[in-house]
Order: sequence, then structure tokens, then C-alpha cells
Amino acid sequence: MLDWSIIAVYFLIVFGIGIYHSLKERNTAEYFLAGGNVGWFAVGASLFATNISSEHFIGLAGSGASTGFAVGCYEWSAAICLLLLGWLFVPHYLKSQVFTMPEFLEMRFSPGCRWYLTGVSLFAYVFTKISVSLFAGGILIREILGWDYMTSAILLVVATGVYTIFGGLAAVIYTDVFQAVLLVAGAIVLTVIGLNEVGGFAALRSSLPPDFFHMVKPASDPVYPWVGTIFGTLILGTWYWCTDQVIVQKTLSARNVQQARYGTLFCAALKILPVFILVLPGLIAKALWPAEVTGDNAYPLLVMRLLPPGVKGLMVAALLAALMSSLSSVFNSCSTLLTMDIYKKWRPEASERQLVRFGRYSTGVIVALSVVWIPFIRNLNDQVYMYLQSVQAYVGAPIAATFLTGILWKGATPRAALTTLLVGGVIGGGRFVLDVLSNAFKMDLGIFNDVVAISFLNFSVGVFGLCVVLMVVVSKLSAVKTGIEELTMAFSHIRGTRMEVAATVAILLAVGGLWVHFA
Repeated sequence: MLDWSIIAVYFLIVFGIGIYHSLKERNTAEYFLAGGNVGWFAVGASLFATNISSEHFIGLAGSGASTGFAVGCYEWSAAICLLLLGWLFVPHYLKSQVFTMPEFLEMRFSPGCRWYLTGVSLFAYVFTKISVSLFAGGILIREILGWDYMTSAILLVVATGVYTIFGGLAAVIYTDVFQAVLLVAGAIVLTVIGLNEVGGFAALRSSLPPDFFHMVKPASDPVYPWVGTIFGTLILGTWYWCTDQVIVQKTLSARNVQQARYGTLFCAALKILPVFILVLPGLIAKALWPAEVTGDNAYPLLVMRLLPPGVKGLMVAALLAALMSSLSSVFNSCSTLLTMDIYKKWRPEASERQLVRFGRYSTGVIVALSVVWIPFIRNLNDQVYMYLQSVQAYVGAPIAATFLTGILWKGATPRAALTTLLVGGVIGGGRFVLDVLSNAFKMDLGIFNDVVAISFLNFSVGVFGLCVVLMVVVSKLSAVKTGIEELTMAFSHIRGTRMEVAATVAILLAVGGLWVHFA
């Protein structure tokens, strides 16, 4: 009864925040960008809560139980990418006053690039972010409350959609602040209890294979080769943290560049935590119940077996917070893309009231497609988080290459950008199809079996390198003027306060030290 009371209080607080913001009259800037007046703490907490969803609790712990700390490479690489977002990308985005990342690509290159990124983003949200979050959330609720995951997924979509649709980005961000505090607190409590149960960190190390505590694996490792672990995660992170609408939209809501940068620094510091509060519990579960832990069940087992009444309710609320914060952000970003990049293009004369109304009703089809796709996810990969990362690897590399080249080099041309996006997208889509045929349908692909055998992290490094070369070559061939173009003045506007510089250096030293310690 105590657990259910805590969960009920959680929902009351979340809905209270959402309802408060839904009562306000909205124009497009207020609805889609929270009025552009959000402070650094809310920006950073929302970035973190948006990123940490149920697939992190399930997937990071599950991968930790299967392979150890290595999966944490994504988290510490993310800290570096967040610094890149705050120092390099955000000043460009805020100066351009865009609502969406496809809109920015159109300003820099062409309408074709905008249409491509809009389509790929919506596709990726359906087949990765929304679907995997719902599936992982379904696993948690099935294991803890006994509900089947399809029923759970539908109920969570409805609950999250209520405050997201009516409250807009402001409701999303300020519920995220509350949810970020809750999910971090819950994860820390479970980790401390788990470590105490296993006898401390030293006892944990002695009960598991030594390689579980090493981040850097040999180049021959099928999942975490060191090249992909170091460079591939940075490429994926640049796409996700610096160019993805769901993430970047939070920084676009900041009242100025400094507040946005402080927010990214705050989130970068928070991203050091998941290795210790999400991956580490997976190792604890493996040490406590080696015969029972199969991967994705690691975190639910810890919750069910270690937490007393009351604390268990807090943890369930934290898990729901992780799921709902990510879902609400994706729903709002889908709404923004569909409204500003499609509906407004189709009806440029539409009033702000019409745009907001369309934004509120535009996510239904996206959610329906996501629910339909959920049953197929398990066939692609036994570890939910690894499925998410592998799909992102196939679409992220060409987008990251296009954005980086476009910002850093004046000579990058519209034709080169569109060519790179299309060629890279075809290569990534081809690899995704091969993975489905091989893993889901168990087909023998002949010579293409060797392609499927390549780690998706290494694959993303190769695709990224190819895309950068393609950008340069096609730009030279399609440039109006000949000769070598100089780098843009992309770094000339980078001026930070002493506090910003000190925080950046501290984060770099902390992440670097942890990488070296767990190498």
C-alpha cells in the first residue's frame, strides 16, 4: 500500500506540473520552445532526463551484467559530446533562431537536406526512441507489477501524452526537472543497497571476471572493439547530442547562449553518473544471482529482491519518471518536426493558433506506428540498449558528418550535403536490412555475412570517414569558385566565462581520469 501511495503522489505531481503549463495560452515559440526563456538548471536536468529512459535502466544494467563496464563508454563519450554541443553548435543554432534541426540544414544547405533530415528523424523516433522506450518500460512493469508489456506501453503513452500534448515543451522541461531528481535519487539508493548486499566494490570485483571492469577491449572484440569504443561512440554522440531534434530542442529553449552552455555543462557532469548507478547494478545482479540473470532482467531483479516497501515504490516512480520524461520529449519533438517542417511548409499562411493546434494532434500516427513495431524489437537483439545504439549507428554517421563539415567549412556545398546524406543513408539502411535478415530471419547472406559480422561501432567509424571524404570531394567538384576554402570563423565566437572554462576542464579531467582508471 505504501508503494502504491508513493506512485500515486508521483503521478499527481507530474500531472500537476503538466496541467499548470497547459492552462497558459500558447503561441508557437511558447509551445515548441517554452518561450525561449529557460534557465541553465532546467535545461541541463531536462537534457539528462530526456536521455535517461527505461531502456537505460534495462539496457545498461543488462549489458553490464553480460559484458561489464564496457557499455559505459557511451555515457562518458556523451560528456565530451555535450561540451561540443555547448561550445560549438549551440551558438550557431541560437543565432539562426530556428525551431528544428532540419530548418537549420535548409538555412545552411538546401530544402532537400531539410526534407531528408525530417523524414529520417521521424523514422528513427518510431523505430528506436519511442519503441525501445516503451518496450523496455513494458519489461520493467511486467517484472515488477505483473502487467503484460503491450498493455503497459499503451497506458504509459496515454499518461504521458496528456500533459505533453497540452502543455508543450514547457510542461516537458519542468516535469523533466522533477523526474531527473527522482530517477537519480532512486538509482543511487538501489546502487548503495546493492553494493552493501554484495559486500562492497572489492568483493564485487573478486566475484566477476576481471575484464568486466575494463572499458577498452581488444580490436578483435565483436561488440566493443577499441576503435569503435573510442571513436565510434564519439561519432554517434555527436549526432545524438549535437544534431538530434529531441536533445537540441532543449537548448533552443534557453534564454541565451550562456544559459544553454551552462545547461550542457551541467548535463555533461551528470553523464558521469550512469556508469556507477545504472551499469554497476547490472554487475551487482550478476554477482548475486549468476544463474538467474540473463541480461535485461538484471535491474528488475534488484528492485524486486533488495528494496523494502516504500523504497520500492520510490524506485518504481523513478523508473516511470525515466520512461515518461523521454517519451514526452520525443512526442514534443515529433510534434515540432511535423508542424514546422511539414505542415508549415504545406500551409505557410497558417496562423500560430493553427500551428499549435496541429502540433497537439500530430503525434497520434507516430505513437500508433511505434506500438505496432514493439513486438519486433526483441527479434533483433537480446540487449535492448545495444539494439538502440546499433540502429542509431546506421543513421547517425552521415548526419554528424554533414553538420560538422557544414559548420566548420565554408566550402561545403548544398549538393555535397545532400549527396552525403543520401549515400550515407543508403549504406546505413542497407546494413540495417542485412541485420534484420540475419538476426531476425536467420538467413544466410553469403558474402554479406562478413558485413554483418563487423561491429556496428567500427562500421559507423568507416561510414563517417567516407561521408567526410564525400563532402569534401563533391564540394570541390560543385563549388562555384576554385581553390582551397578556409575554415569558417566557427571558433571566433567562442568566448566563455572563467567558470565555464573551469567547469569544462574539470569535466574533461574527470572523464579522462576515469577512462584511464578503467582502461
